[in-house]
Amino acid sequence: MNATTGRLLAVDWGDKRIGLAVSDELGMLASSAGAITRRAGKRPPIAELMRRADDLGVTGYVFGLPIDPAGVETDRCREVRDVAAKLISRQPLPVRLVDERFTTSAALRSIKEQGGSTRGRKEEVDALAACILLEGVLRASSQGVTLGELVEAPAATTAASADERTDESTEA
Repeated sequence: MNATTGRLLAVDWGDKRIGLAVSDELGMLASSAGAITRRAGKRPPIAELMRRADDLGVTGYVFGLPIDPAGVETDRCREVRDVAAKLISRQPLPVRLVDERFTTSAALRSIKEQGGSTRGRKEEVDALAACILLEGVLRASSQGVTLGELVEAPAATTAASADERTDESTEA
């Protein structure tokens, strides 16, 4: 997934909100794309994420992987990996997982340094954290470095999808 091949959607996955950011087509700039509010006890809003990606015309996803400060994967990491696997099985765009340590802290610090308050601006903070994540990916890509890990579609899902396409084409 090279940033110069089209727009990327960065995803900052949280308990209450999912911050979003999108790159320009040249892979140079990251801009806020808002947030998706999660509902407690409900399934992850994968369909809404896919709708937003489609509306924005993205060519890939970058999920922040919330590794703890010591470099250990958290329970949230497992949730993000699970969501990324479900997403990759439901659509063809590549999904990359990238260490997002301190992006929310950096977003909060940035707002405060500009003299702003974070009170009542949680969606903006989450979207800014996604921007910071995406800016790191774009900066690395401009230097020929690919960050994170690519999520692979499970072999069973790939085979099942191929079987479904074959069945559809023989029915027509």
